[in-house]
Amino acid sequence: MCHGVRVSGTAIRPGHRRRRLVAAVALVFVAGVAIGVLLARGDDPPPLAPARGPEGDVLAWRAGQNATFEQRAAEGESHVLYAKSPGGAIATARRVERWRPIVEAAARRHGVEPDDLEALVYLESAGRPEACASSDLAGACGLTQILAGTATDLLGMRVDLAASKRLTKQIARADRRGRTRVARRLRARRRTVDQRFAPRRAIEGAGRYLEIARRRFGRPDLAIESYHMGIGNLDGALGAYGSGRIGYAQLYFDSTPLRHPGAYRRLATLGDDSATYLWRVYAARNIMRLHRDDPLELERLAGLHGRKATAEEVLHPQDKTEAFADPGALEDALDDERIVPLPENAAELHLRIDPDMGELAPEIGQKPSLYSGLRPEALAMLLYIAAGTHEIAGGGRLNVTSTVRDGEYQRRLVARNIQATPAYSLHTTGFAFDIERRYRNRRQALAFQFMLDRLQALDMIAYAVEPRAIHITVSSDARVLVPQLERAE
Repeated sequence: MCHGVRVSGTAIRPGHRRRRLVAAVALVFVAGVAIGVLLARGDDPPPLAPARGPEGDVLAWRAGQNATFEQRAAEGESHVLYAKSPGGAIATARRVERWRPIVEAAARRHGVEPDDLEALVYLESAGRPEACASSDLAGACGLTQILAGTATDLLGMRVDLAASKRLTKQIARADRRGRTRVARRLRARRRTVDQRFAPRRAIEGAGRYLEIARRRFGRPDLAIESYHMGIGNLDGALGAYGSGRIGYAQLYFDSTPLRHPGAYRRLATLGDDSATYLWRVYAARNIMRLHRDDPLELERLAGLHGRKATAEEVLHPQDKTEAFADPGALEDALDDERIVPLPENAAELHLRIDPDMGELAPEIGQKPSLYSGLRPEALAMLLYIAAGTHEIAGGGRLNVTSTVRDGEYQRRLVARNIQATPAYSLHTTGFAFDIERRYRNRRQALAFQFMLDRLQALDMIAYAVEPRAIHITVSSDARVLVPQLERAE
């Protein structure tokens, strides 16, 4: 903890602050075990060695925890579905729901879970039977976005590509001219020559693919993942890991730049979000479940996801989160350690505290140091990210440019910075901080990106890329990292 810090006019003795914080740590850690990520911990704080595996990383994958990691990954990767589903998540769920009878029939024929097949329809096309990934009809088209080559060579579907292209142009022309009946007849013809545009055939094709992939891999999760990644690419990643019969949660979360690096490189170099495809399918499955069973909760989540560029308000809804309205409220939070100062030994912890942090404080009669602190779990996450980035990159520090604010400071900032929000800011809760987008080298940048992506997949953070900084909001579940604060001074 920060030695000799003055809070609310009282000098807190170093030993006194440490004893109080350690007691608070013990309480919050006990509460944190309930999140489901089971962590091993002895009397001493676990080593800050992210990405090393269960022995050195408190958030690492562990045997027997696949279901927990799958659940967290579905939540962590869900924001894009809420933010980018055409018309929104609720409208998309309604479109997808109409195909449920066809989905259930195909699922029975091919021995797959109907919820998985339905979620695939949600994610691939948002329930739109004429969706195409591009203007090239050889690419992915239809409700289940099947490539023309895959349709004909693997799935036994009819695809006359030349006829499909000709009819597609005619359909577009008829639509432009308002010739509805003509367009309807042309679409019916296209469904005959290109069965990817026939909903029943498209869903049947996807079911057939999952059946084939399941026989190949022996697991439904790997079959679903291969739908986007491809059987060959997934085979290669499993081979690099050293096993072909593991769950995808183990492959994904146990493959890091420092542990099974060959498998990690194969997953990371695929691009186009292939590595997180399964988590987004599971996120779509959750949306469809809520649509049927709890539409009010789906509406609530859709609203929270829609308010910001990340899921930060899902992690900390405004009506359930304490924010600091003014400097007095923030001073009180520092006094009772709801907010803790950034460490004086930041350099030893691979951090640099930007000298301009809190630069507007004098305008409201405060010291800049008031605006250099975080919630204990957010500070612990900052230390975790810095340690992991340093270890993977082989050196370097991350520059922290902004941490906690109060409402009065935020209003001053809004008047000067177009990036600052005049609405609810997570900085005023102490759960958010910013890291400058300046790196020692490319290796450090890639290491930092790995940490961000992996922690988002764990639903531990939400992050946004801003012009000059990465804005990171930390989940309350990061309380499991709070023992790391014993390393701070």
